[in-house]
Amino acid sequence: MKDEIKIVKARVHNLKDVTIDIPKNKLTVITGPSGSGKSSLAFDTVYAEGQRRYIESLSSYARQFLGQQQAPDVESITGLSPAIAIDQKTTNKNPRSTVGTITEVYDYMRVLYARVGDLYDPNNGEKVISYTPGQITRDLMELPEKTKLHITVEITDETKKELEQQMAKYLSMGFSRFIVNDEIMLLDSSEIKSLKATDEILVVIDRILVKPDIEKRLTDSVELGLKLGMGIIHVMIDDEFHTYSEINMSHVTGEVFPDLEPRLFSFNSPVGACPKCNGLGESKEFVLSELIFDDSLPVLKGAIPLLTKKNNFLYKMVECMLKEEGFDIKQPLSKMPKKIFKILSEGTDKVYTYKFKSENSNFEFSKPFPGLINWLNKKYKESTSERVRVELEKSMKVQKCSECEGKRLNTIALSTKIAEKNIIELCDIPLSETYDFFKKLKLEGIKEKIGAKLLTEITSRLKFLNDVGLDYLTLNRSARTLSGGESQRIRLATQIGSALSGVLYVLDEPSIGLHQRDNVRLIQTLKELRDLGNTVLVVEHDEDTMKASDYIIDMGPGAGLHGGEVVAHATSKAFLKKKSLTADYLNHKQTIPIPQERRKLTKHIKLKGAQHNNLKKIDVNFPLGGLVCVSGVSGSGKSTLIHEVLIPAVKSHLSRANRSIYEKANYKSITGLDEIKTVIELDQSPIGRTPHSNPATYSGLFDDVRKLFAATNESQIRGYKPGRFSFNVKGGRCEECEGNGVQKIEMHFLPDVYVTCNECNGRRYNNETLSVLYKGKSVADILEMTIEEGYEFFKNHRRLGRILKTMNDVGLGYMTLGQPATTLSGGEAQRLKLARELAKSTKGHTLYVLDEPTTGLHFEDINVLLKAINNLVDSNNSVIIIEHNLDVLKVADELIDLGPEGGHRGGSIVATGTPEEVAKCKESHTGSFLKGILK
Repeated sequence: MKDEIKIVKARVHNLKDVTIDIPKNKLTVITGPSGSGKSSLAFDTVYAEGQRRYIESLSSYARQFLGQQQAPDVESITGLSPAIAIDQKTTNKNPRSTVGTITEVYDYMRVLYARVGDLYDPNNGEKVISYTPGQITRDLMELPEKTKLHITVEITDETKKELEQQMAKYLSMGFSRFIVNDEIMLLDSSEIKSLKATDEILVVIDRILVKPDIEKRLTDSVELGLKLGMGIIHVMIDDEFHTYSEINMSHVTGEVFPDLEPRLFSFNSPVGACPKCNGLGESKEFVLSELIFDDSLPVLKGAIPLLTKKNNFLYKMVECMLKEEGFDIKQPLSKMPKKIFKILSEGTDKVYTYKFKSENSNFEFSKPFPGLINWLNKKYKESTSERVRVELEKSMKVQKCSECEGKRLNTIALSTKIAEKNIIELCDIPLSETYDFFKKLKLEGIKEKIGAKLLTEITSRLKFLNDVGLDYLTLNRSARTLSGGESQRIRLATQIGSALSGVLYVLDEPSIGLHQRDNVRLIQTLKELRDLGNTVLVVEHDEDTMKASDYIIDMGPGAGLHGGEVVAHATSKAFLKKKSLTADYLNHKQTIPIPQERRKLTKHIKLKGAQHNNLKKIDVNFPLGGLVCVSGVSGSGKSTLIHEVLIPAVKSHLSRANRSIYEKANYKSITGLDEIKTVIELDQSPIGRTPHSNPATYSGLFDDVRKLFAATNESQIRGYKPGRFSFNVKGGRCEECEGNGVQKIEMHFLPDVYVTCNECNGRRYNNETLSVLYKGKSVADILEMTIEEGYEFFKNHRRLGRILKTMNDVGLGYMTLGQPATTLSGGEAQRLKLARELAKSTKGHTLYVLDEPTTGLHFEDINVLLKAINNLVDSNNSVIIIEHNLDVLKVADELIDLGPEGGHRGGSIVATGTPEEVAKCKESHTGSFLKGILK
């Protein structure tokens, strides 16, 4: 029997009786147009069956607690290994999750710091040392012979009564020698009554002369002293006192610190978390700049919407304060002196007289002005109304915690260091530097033995993270901010670290978000996974990955109903000779054309001094009226520049809010925004994926469809409203299946079975609703149409025609309007989101910002997408795309290339200009790859 996974007649989703042999212990790429059935074959067939068979091997008791998968619709699969899926999950929304916690590197670091870290007094920086009895004895035995030692314990009591009791206790134990206010004396029970509670009193446990045979007696005395002194003894060496402590205590201030333990370094534990922000590193606070709408208006007439109601108590207080300070309330807010602005924001101790007039009486009172921020804080804390609190939160801004400065941990944890670095300092630098630190770290003595295994685990995990191209990330990076590709590569690094063999790994486009330069390292990682004796199955469109693979399976020929077949399959070299659209692109028989003439762009948005995250006060000119791409290696600052500097600045301008004069802005100035009337931003946040979500509901066209059905004569006679035609609410939907079209049958320890609803036959609606027709079609018929068919049906309807045409233009014509969002591939979901934005009616002068729109797209899909984007530009709009894909970069009118590296080594402009001009720049990594493709 051949060493292969043999699939016979797979019919999952759009697969059409697919029969294919996948070689084991090889790197196999499954490719093809978006929606052609790649994920259906790799994840919903191969992985699902491998996972199902593993779960079935468990006991029925265990199976009832596991989310079991339905058996895929396939005649047979043989040769399966235990399967692990590494897909593009970006579902971790926990604000406490970081790269360090999800990779477990931070957990090992916490143990390392607890076991070999050195604690320093947060107040004076002195090293805090604790001793064992043996260490104290060895230290004292190293003193010159005949050195006089007094082993003493301090007596500290606040009242004379307790002091007498303590002294009596020591006398009863046989100790009669004491040091009172630095004077050695013998005391009996009658003399202790003359002592004062304020006296400094030490009980002498033993007097010893240092000599070779005294070690056992010294050890006994030290141990007894530590026991009586609660872990602290004071040794008088000749006439000078030295303090030894079993506990962490500052010898300068006497302050006692807790023992170092792993949870002290966890920001998820109350023991280690900063007490102010509870380990989040940030807090929501009221900021006056968030209250300002337009500083060109007077403060009481629109500049601050909070102060627009004349009968408002706060309005009257502000009015009286401004008049007493001599500020003309008719002046715009921008003309307000800084001194008065500070009073308005923070308040003052100065007393003002407030005069109020009402319908029945006049009254006045005097008190300091509290300031808008203090007033809002008081109202927020005292309010019991959730609606009021939600409304107030709109004026709050997430700020770095003022106590820990965003470091999440308390001062004791931050004062513990290894090689002069605390744990957060190592988490704030790029992974490449963190790896170098631990690789070079040399521990000595017993610390070396304790830390050896921990260092091995930490360095191996960091090495794998660097190897998959994530060296620019930091361990402190929030998991919420990771892209799908980054999350997948993190899990990939974890799997390599586990060193399993004989496993089937299924990956979903691991190259997403990765610069071409880093592809080599990713491919090498996949090969390492294979060489450990695993089968690696990758759904991928990247040319380099396909050419480096052992075997290629091409799905197609089209997408959706037009796909679901194996077009070609062979080894990577033999595949180039196959008749296939993918093969034609790989051997360059077919290419995405480079424009013969690029647009001449004369108008620009000029952004100066951008300095957020790793941006180094850069000046950037964004051309308008063309297709502009922002490129650069991963972590070079592309998303920061666009999403965190440019877009907020544009939105602030469009809303007429000029806030930069009231808070420290992340840029110096921005001009050229008068050409922009609207901005539409498309980032990588996932679309809503519920069973009731589909292309019709997500794009918004289903609202119009329901209105059309509600406007028919039949609906008017019956009194049906648009809600009647919704499958989400009672009335028109089938109640047997609650509008799902299928019913779930729970099978306890067996997987749930989904069957077509007998009542509506999968059509979601009851008979009364289905009897209402529009142009001979019921609402269920509309949902069963493909987008292509829907466009032909509704093309004379202005809004519906535009939405459907846009979805068709981006290559989604094969998809049905009612296809559940849960069955969409990654590429389909991204293009649906793009189509929804592109379908919005604009009159030109719109700035479209796209973040890697080629995610999940085949060469041909990219070609279709670029045509749609160029149509946008030709309609007098501007498009800025953050992209790594060379086929997109080569057709741009202008490129802005950031770098030269990622993290703190990035954040600079490396090259700008046409692709040809950037290709000539020797410092640009993007340029070096463009040079080859432009030829």
